[in-house]
Amino acid sequence: MTRPPAVMIQGTESNVGKSMIVAGLARAFVRRGLKVMPFKPKNISNNAAVTIDGGEIGRAQALQAKAAGVEPCVHMNPVLLKPETDTGAQVIVQGARIATSMARDYGRMKADLLPKVLESFACLEGQADLLLVEGSVSLSETNLRAGDIANMGFAEAADVPVVLIGDIDRGGVIAALVGTHCVLEPQERSRIKGFLINKFRGDISLRTGWQALGTIPWFPHAADLPAEDVLGLTGSTANAPSARAVKVAVPVIGRIANFDDLDPLRMEAGVEFILVKAGKPLPGDADLVLLHGSKSTVADLAFFRAQGWDVDLAAHHRRGGAVLGICGGYQMLGRNVADPQGVEGAPGVAENLGLLDVETVLSGDKTLSTATGRHMASDTPISGYKIHLGTTSGADCARPLIEIECHPDGAISADGLVDGNLSARSVRQRRVPGNVSGKSRRRLGPRL
Repeated sequence: MTRPPAVMIQGTESNVGKSMIVAGLARAFVRRGLKVMPFKPKNISNNAAVTIDGGEIGRAQALQAKAAGVEPCVHMNPVLLKPETDTGAQVIVQGARIATSMARDYGRMKADLLPKVLESFACLEGQADLLLVEGSVSLSETNLRAGDIANMGFAEAADVPVVLIGDIDRGGVIAALVGTHCVLEPQERSRIKGFLINKFRGDISLRTGWQALGTIPWFPHAADLPAEDVLGLTGSTANAPSARAVKVAVPVIGRIANFDDLDPLRMEAGVEFILVKAGKPLPGDADLVLLHGSKSTVADLAFFRAQGWDVDLAAHHRRGGAVLGICGGYQMLGRNVADPQGVEGAPGVAENLGLLDVETVLSGDKTLSTATGRHMASDTPISGYKIHLGTTSGADCARPLIEIECHPDGAISADGLVDGNLSARSVRQRRVPGNVSGKSRRRLGPRL
C-alpha cells in the first residue's frame, strides 16, 4: 500500500512558530480537499487537552486537529512530558501516564518509546491524505541527539522529509539556520528540503541569495490562539481601561498548567488582565485574584508563599476582594493538601491558604474526561474537559460553583468571596458582565 505523503516542520530553537505553522498548513490543505492529520512525536508541555478516546495530548496538537477539522486523538502526540520539577516530568505515552521520570532516567527510556511513536504514526497514516509532523524544541541540541525520537531521530526512522523554520523576531536568524546546518550529520542535512523564515516584516526583496521556500508574514492574531507551553505566557492586557473595567490579577506560579484557560479573560472587552510575575506584589486594587492550575500543587504553594503572595491575598480578601481558584489553585485555597502516596514528592500534608473550608487528598489516579454542565449561579451552559489528580471535599462544597454531568463541582466560601473548582476548562464560557461597576462588580468577580 502506498504511504500518504508527510512533511516534518523542525525549528532552529524553541518558540519559532512550529505549532502555528503546522496548524496553518493543516487548514490550508484541508481547504484544498485533503484529509490532514497533525502529529508530534514528543511534546514537553503542561498545557494538555483531553482527547475523544480518553487520553491526553499537548494542547498544540488539539489546536492543529481543530484546524484540520478532525477530532484529536492520543496518536497525534504519542509522548507527552509534563514537567513537575526542574529535572523531572510525568511521562504520558499514547494518552496515559506511565511514569514520573527524572531527566537522566528518561534518556534511557527513549529507545523503548520509539516503537510506540512509530505505531502511532502508522495509525494516522491509515487515515490521512497528508501528515504534518512537528518537531520539538531545536533539532540542533547535540546533547539530546542520542536516541532522539522528537526530531531527526524520528524523521530518519519514519523516512520523512524536513522543512527548517527560523524566527526573525528572535534575532540572528541567518546564524541560527547556518549554525543548525553545521552541527547536523551529512545524512541529516540531506533530509532538509528547504527553509522558512517566520514573522517576516519589511521588504521581501531583501533576501540572502539562498534558495528558500519563502518567508511567512507577521500575523499578530496568532497571539489570540492557544500557546503550546509557558514560553507563550507573556504580557498583560487592558482591552477597555476605564473606571468600569474589571481588574483581574493572576499570580504566575512556577508550574502553571493549561494557562490558556485565561485567554477569554485576556481578550474580554471590559477586563484589565494582569499577570503578576515572581517578585512582584499582587495589585491592591484588583477586583479578582485568580489562582490558576498547577502541575505540582504542593511545590507551587511553597512558591506562592515565597513571593509573599499569601500575605497579599489575605489582605485582598479582608478588603472584600473576590478570589477564584481553578484546579490546583482551588486546592491551594483549601485548608490542606494530603499526599499520602508521594504523588508530588515526599508523602505528607501541606498546610494551604485556608480561604475555603475544603481539604484535598492527592492520588495516583488521574481524572481525564470531556464534560458538559452549567454554572450554578447564572445557569450558563459550559463544556470542556477535566484533567486533575486527587479529590477535594469539605463544608464549602455544599455550595458548589458548577454542575458537571449533573454532579456538583467546586465550592464557594460562606462569605461568597472565594470560589473554586477542579474543572479547569469550565471557566472558558463564562462572560464578564458589561454593565457592572463599583462594589457590585467585586461580588460578581468570582462568577466570571
